[in-house]
Amino acid sequence: MISRAVRALISIASVALVSCAIAHARCPVDVVMVRGRVDHAPGNAKVRVQLVFAKDVAESGEVTVEDGAFSIPIEFLTQSRRPVVNGILEKCDRRPKIVTVTLMEGDREYDSVSLDFAKDFRMADSSSYALRSELVLNRSH
Repeated sequence: MISRAVRALISIASVALVSCAIAHARCPVDVVMVRGRVDHAPGNAKVRVQLVFAKDVAESGEVTVEDGAFSIPIEFLTQSRRPVVNGILEKCDRRPKIVTVTLMEGDREYDSVSLDFAKDFRMADSSSYALRSELVLNRSH
């Protein structure tokens, strides 16, 4: 038989654990996956992808074109509003507005596309987004 003191201690510990879990809730990191191909790719071609948000600086990354194709994941934090107190009232709905994809070789820009995130991307799973259709960049542009 468990004494009242032990039961009270277990109850307090349980409440404390739940409170800590709620207080430290964080917004997830989502991923935008950009895949495509490059027609007539230059020798040392790279693709730069930038996520442009409504109120802040873009997140970006670069990848080398291999065999005329590229694939690059760009992570972003979904937190749109800081928590008021210990994670309470934190908003996790930050999404890019525009995704720019640029074909480059050194400092030279060959092709660039601006994609509307809401129209051109779909949710691939609970934390990642993928293009709705194939993206083709071209050296001759």
